[in-house]
Amino acid sequence: MKKIQVLFPKEVFDCAKKLKEKGYQVFFVGGCVRDILMQKKPKDFDIATDAKPKETLKIFKKAWILSEKFGTVQKKTGQSILEITTFRQEKDYKDLRHPEKVEFLKSIEEDLKRRDFTINAIALKPDFGKVSSQNSEVLAEFEIIDPFLGREDLKKRLIRAVGLPDERFKEDALRLLRAVRFAVCLDFKIEKKTFLSIKKHSHLIKKISKERIRDELEKILLSERAYEGFLLLYETSLMKAILPELLEGEKVLQKGYRPMTVFDHLLLSLKYAVKFNFSLEVRLASLFHDVGKPRAKKGEGLSATFYNHEIISEKMTRKILERLRFPKKLIEKVCLLVKNHMFYFDPKTCTESAVRKVLRKVGKENIKDLINLRICDRKGAGCPKGRPYKLRYFEYLVKKVSRDPIDTRMLKISGNDVMEILRIKPSPKVGLILDALLSEILEDPSKNNENYLKKRIKDLGNLSEKDLQKFRKKLEFQKKEIEEEEKRKYHVK
Repeated sequence: MKKIQVLFPKEVFDCAKKLKEKGYQVFFVGGCVRDILMQKKPKDFDIATDAKPKETLKIFKKAWILSEKFGTVQKKTGQSILEITTFRQEKDYKDLRHPEKVEFLKSIEEDLKRRDFTINAIALKPDFGKVSSQNSEVLAEFEIIDPFLGREDLKKRLIRAVGLPDERFKEDALRLLRAVRFAVCLDFKIEKKTFLSIKKHSHLIKKISKERIRDELEKILLSERAYEGFLLLYETSLMKAILPELLEGEKVLQKGYRPMTVFDHLLLSLKYAVKFNFSLEVRLASLFHDVGKPRAKKGEGLSATFYNHEIISEKMTRKILERLRFPKKLIEKVCLLVKNHMFYFDPKTCTESAVRKVLRKVGKENIKDLINLRICDRKGAGCPKGRPYKLRYFEYLVKKVSRDPIDTRMLKISGNDVMEILRIKPSPKVGLILDALLSEILEDPSKNNENYLKKRIKDLGNLSEKDLQKFRKKLEFQKKEIEEEEKRKYHVK
């Protein structure tokens, strides 16, 4: 009988003690046990007990039933959430996720049989007679219940299914993706039989809700081993079921510092986004920025071209992220980065005005992430320098002109000033005049002062709406000008 001593939050331990005092069995289970055995500090705690949910509610104040069917009660304890669940077994997983039948049990060993992986099928039984208090914590002794040798797999750093892998994955197909996520986040390997079973049943992941798939993918993307995680998704065939668009670039070669496939380039770009600890949006943009190249491809081999691939990539990225139910705000940001990742800049020919136009197009709040995406793109193509002179000079000019107006909201006057000076009511003419003023300021920011703008309002007020439309067209032309220059001059990075 293996025992260990563990420092435990007193508030959590006291909850377990109350259950025991009422005559119920108490075991700590799940991720908190895994973390403790790996000498990590758990964030949340799970208790398994033979107490039914309504019996648990009678013992604790400020607790609530999360799921009566699954016997789960939640209680807030300090900075963490404590989940208290009745021993159970599950049967008849008709949708490959949720069991039709749930039976409450009296044995922890039977409860552990239903769990996914051996490292998550370990329980700690507290000895309430051997406890010493240490401020907000207690030092307590626990007996380790480990019927599936999960501790051995922790030592070997292995993800192994409990019992027969095929049965575990047919019960809950989300476990296919969870196995990859655990392997990535814990830096473990997947045991051979479990790996082969994942590959065999990879198509079943399509039965799982897109939201649950998204949550697992996000955890993989935010881990330090996201690159290895996506390689594992590829090797297990899960990528084919979840992100088939990435595989379109598997045999498509592209130019770079060293030739590689589009698929390899995208994964390497993600690798550098992780290495530099860039945001989730930049990691997603790095992964998908060239996903449209196979569909834009003209010609063969290294002489192939991919004109306008950024437009196709943006559309594909939007479709992928919407399919996976990512938040709308995140989708818009990632698609903006993908669409504009080909921005052209040459210190010899580009002016501060051109930089202001880029800022206006992508927004000041996004320019840093766009630059970060370019760094990942270059490093993912094998370039030795992620930030060459051109990019550093572009950053310098961005900082220099960052206070220059790129939007009508940044003018020193407002629509109210226009209406007051011209003595007109709200109308399309107000917006047309503001656009006309902005088109001037984009060319010469020094004109953005109140006196000059008020004088120009009077001049512009004498023009008809038809004449003012010409200024709006000029503004639209300024916006498109740099886009066309990018497509024309920078189709090869």
